Order: sequence, then structure tokens, then C-alpha cells
Amino acid sequence: MSKLSQSPAESALVAAIRASARQEQFLDVVSAEEARERFARHLDLAPLPGERVALAAALGRVLAQDVAAPIDVPPFDRANVDGFALRAADTLGASDSSPLLLSLNNEVIVCGHAPNLSVGAGSATTIATGGVVPRGADAVVMIEHTELTEDAAPAIALRRAASPGQFISYAGSDIARGETVLRRGARIGSREIGMLAACGIDAVDVVRRPKVAVLSTGDELVQPGAPLKPAGVYDSNGAIVAAAVTEAGGDPVAYGAFRDDAAVLDVAIRRALNECDMVILSGGTSKGAGDLSHRVISTLGPPGILVHGVALKPGKPICLAVIGTKPLVVLPGFPTSAIFTFHSFVAPVIRAQAGLPPEAARSVEAEVPVRIASELGRREFVLVALVEGEGGAIAFPTAKGSGSVTSFSQADGFIEIDALASTLDAGTRLPVTLIGTASAPDIVIMGSNDIALDAVVGTLSEQGINARVIAVGSLGGIAAATRGECDVAPLHLIDPATGRYNVHFVKPGLTLVKGWQRMQGFVFRAGDKRFEGLSAADAIKVALADDTALMVNRNAGAGTRVLIDGLLAQSLANNMRPPGYSNQPRSHNAVAAAVAQHRADWGVAIEPVAKLYGLGFLPVAPEEYDFLLVESRRQRPAVQAFLAALRDDATRAKISALGMTPAP
Repeated sequence: MSKLSQSPAESALVAAIRASARQEQFLDVVSAEEARERFARHLDLAPLPGERVALAAALGRVLAQDVAAPIDVPPFDRANVDGFALRAADTLGASDSSPLLLSLNNEVIVCGHAPNLSVGAGSATTIATGGVVPRGADAVVMIEHTELTEDAAPAIALRRAASPGQFISYAGSDIARGETVLRRGARIGSREIGMLAACGIDAVDVVRRPKVAVLSTGDELVQPGAPLKPAGVYDSNGAIVAAAVTEAGGDPVAYGAFRDDAAVLDVAIRRALNECDMVILSGGTSKGAGDLSHRVISTLGPPGILVHGVALKPGKPICLAVIGTKPLVVLPGFPTSAIFTFHSFVAPVIRAQAGLPPEAARSVEAEVPVRIASELGRREFVLVALVEGEGGAIAFPTAKGSGSVTSFSQADGFIEIDALASTLDAGTRLPVTLIGTASAPDIVIMGSNDIALDAVVGTLSEQGINARVIAVGSLGGIAAATRGECDVAPLHLIDPATGRYNVHFVKPGLTLVKGWQRMQGFVFRAGDKRFEGLSAADAIKVALADDTALMVNRNAGAGTRVLIDGLLAQSLANNMRPPGYSNQPRSHNAVAAAVAQHRADWGVAIEPVAKLYGLGFLPVAPEEYDFLLVESRRQRPAVQAFLAALRDDATRAKISALGMTPAP
């Protein structure tokens, strides 16, 4: 079409496409160190001014001023035991063989009541623990060291001598009036609350938490709870970032998600800057066709954008700005990138302004068992799951990528690959920076994942057993089991030579434990007349004969891929691959989603997943999902519990309800 024949709308679309294709990705990519230095240069990282809060609201806050005790604690001399208040000089010589008699004063001192009588020579007053020591007394004896006499006048026979001050807490012995109880900068925990309450303090001055505006951007965003529109995703970043702000010591203010409209975004950001101490956006940092955040920020005032692009992976697109004195950060849109850059660049600022010390990093040394390719020129952080191997800790990279919501939550820590390295060799030992409160699992399950495995893990969880499931595929699990890096390895791989599942991977040290069968089949959209009512074999013939029937395959190494290649053996032998054969997702769910969303017309998946997505299903063959057991770990209590769960009637019923057939 010539330019003369284009409509204005068509011309605008072409211009937008050209602009997108030519876009400059980042203003100026700098190192992480340089980015932090530029950012800090324009920030006041001193704690924010104090505010008065009630003691009940002070937990977790940071004191803005020293706190001096307004009273003595205890406020009076008090008894530490139940017994008798007396004069120590009157007890000299008392023993089991020669007890001393002391008359009892006509008073019983209990907590909360001031004494009325003084203790004179040769007398004692009954006193309860916590009672006020009466005038004249300088010691307390335990009731166990006395006997009540049968004389007409009440008296006690004392069998032990007392020393001055015995069993007495003197006024101010815990906290003295005027003493500094807590100092500025102290974080208030339950113990500090108790100290303040003991001093009668009902309110304290604490550092004001920075108010942090949290905004999300993108036309694709849908608020949780609302129906998911086509091409839409739920705004998880808003919730993730708000929670991270709270963890860092800030007070998040949720502004919601905004569409890619410069005018709308400008109003929202200006309002947030006016109302809060800091503004955090997620999304809109890479200067793509719909990315407007950096353009809006560039108009908000000096000093403006300080960094747009950092030599990190994940996290390269981060944008750091300061408007006036207020930090404004645009995090990458992908969840893992967003949370990584938040903890690296934003959390330290929040902690400083909240009066909290820098968070101390904790690390352990571990071996990375697989080779990791890396991108030259960018320092790369790789999330890992930790397991205990025969020779120490093993760090398995998680393979979900920066777009994954679960990557960060399911990782124990991360490793760092230098910007000058193109690979990290298998077997390398290096520090793993820990995330949160990682704890060693009781049992490690590595291999192919399955929805019915959740039933088994759920049974273990009810018994207080912490199971770590790492989905690395059947072949990855077999390799891990062979190296002794897991307890059990789920697998479902057919032997092309015999047609049997899994038994060909049994070797010395590895035993096969039967799990369940799941039916694999040809999946298609319900109502597709090309496949309705056919057998799976006939449906495949129809699909192969129809150039418009787009396939979705499975990844190499998957058990389902072996089955698929067997079904397509003749076609593949003739070097004829069906359209879509190269589309190779890594899960049954991804196959079903591709068909349900019209991105493909057919594929092979298990029956429960087909039902979950409302797809048509034509059975092909049952697949056996079993477990390789590392024999050296069989006797571990958690492994024994796992084996018992596979035989447990309630667990088997849950597996059956999911459409699987438990092995006999």
C-alpha cells in the first residue's frame, strides 16, 4: 500500500510500529555501584522526624529519642518469696537443731497493699511474693524454713539464719529513676514493650515510617478479584511491592494500577509525590512502545532521572529518580526483576529513613551442580534452591525466569555471576546469599511435577514434614538421584525399545517405587468438528493432513515428548514436521492453555488438565508416574513417611479424585 492510499489511522499505526522498532532501550546503562552512588548523592538518608505513638502501636518501631525511667522499678523494696519479713540480726544462730522463736506481727502483707506495722526486735511479719517490705525489716525468709508453733500467741520457729537483703529486691534495683532505659535508634520488640510498661510509659516518640506510594502501570493489568480479560494479567506486583515496603519498615500506600496514558499517569504520580515520602512504580521502564513512565518522570522537575538501566540480570530496566528531595523508582514489570531491584536499591533507602540499620546479608557456601550460561557485561543473580548433598550444600538454579511470580518465594537464596563471566561451570562452589529464613527440608523431591504429587506432599505437611519439590523434569530428577542430591525423583519416561515406563532407569543404589497412572491423550477445543468423535489415532491423521491445524508440542526430555515423537514416528522419519512442532512448552498446563486460547489447535496432555481447561480429550495411552528412590536415604524418617503416604488410603483417594489411578 502506498503512502498516498493510507488512511490517517493506518499512517499513525505504521509510524507507531516504526518508532517501536527503532526504540532506544535505555538512556545509559551503568554498574550497580554507580547507580547506588548517583541515587544516594541526591537523597537524605537520615531517619525521618519522630512521631508520638501509643505503646500498643510501638511494636517494631524505632525510637526517635532516648527514654529515661520516670520511676524506680521496682518502686519499693519487695519480697521475692512467700515467707516472713524480719531483721537479719534476730536470726543469728538459727539452725535445724536449734531453731529460734519469733513472734508474728498482727498483719499479713499481700501484693498491692502497703504495710501498716513496723517489724521490731524478735518479731516477723507474714509477707507474700511481691509484697512491700515493712519498716524495720531488712530480710525475708522462705516459709519452707520455718514452722508455725502451737503457742497461744502466733509465732514461728526459724531453722535458718538470714543475711541482710536476703530475698529482697530493693527499689530501683531493676531500673533506677532517671536511668536511660532505651536509647534512640532501638527497635522496639516485646521485651522493650515490657520495660516501657514497667516504667508506666504509655506513649513513645518513634521514627516516622516513610509513606511509600505504590503504583502499577500497564494496559494489561487487572485487579485481583476481577475477571481476567483477554491478554490481561493480574497485578501481582502491586501486592508484592506493598508487602516488601512493610517488611523494609515503610508504610505502603496503594494507589492501584494505571493504564498506559501519559496524562493519567502524570496526575497519579504528582498526587503520590505530594502525599508520600517516596513513590514506587512497577512496569514501564524499558522504553517500549507502551512504556510511558520515564517520559512522565522526565517532566516532574529536578534533579529528575539519575539512572535508567543497570548492568544487572535480572533488573536491567530499573529507573532511579529524585524529584525535589523525594525518591521515585520505576521497577521492572516482571515480578522477580521487580523484587530483586527493590531489595537492592529501594529497601536500603526505606530502612535508612525508618531509622533501621542496614540488613545484614547471610550466606552459605554451596556447590552448583549444573552449568549456567551468563550474559557478558551484566552481573547476574541466579535464584537457587538449597538441598543437602553427600558432600555439603547443593544450590539448584530455579528455571522459571524473571516473569515468574513464584521464583522469589520458592528460592532459598541467590548466587552471583560476575559481569565478565560468560558461564558458571558445573561443580563450582560459591556463596549463596540467603533470602528470608530458609530452613533445610526434611525430604527433597526432584524431577517431574504432577498435580497429584500435591496430595502426597499435603499428607507430609499435615505430619509436620517439610518437603522441598524442585521441578527439573524427569531427566533432571534422574541425574540428581544418581548424584545423591535428592531423596526421590518423580519420572514418567517410556523405553522406546520395550514400551515400558521408568524401569530402564533402575540401577544399583536406585529403586523404583510405583506411583500412579495418568491418561495421556489428544487434546483439542471442544466443538472442533475436525476431531470430534474420532479416535486419537484418526485425529492425529486428520491433523497431519490439515496444514491449518497448528500443533503445540512438548519440550525435549519430557516423557510426553517421547510419546509424541512415537505417535509421529512415520511423519518425522519422512522429515515432515507438523506446523507448530517447534513450539515446545514445558508443562501439560501450557499445552492446554495454548489450545484453549486458540494459539494452537491440538496437542498431547493428561486428562485432568484437559478437563481443567474444558478441552476435548481423546485417550492415547496410560502413562506411569513413578519415583526413583535413593536407597541410601530410604531409612530417613521423612522418606519413610513419603512411602507410607503413597500407601495411605486417604491420600490415594485424593489422587483418584484428580483423575489418576494409584498403583496397586
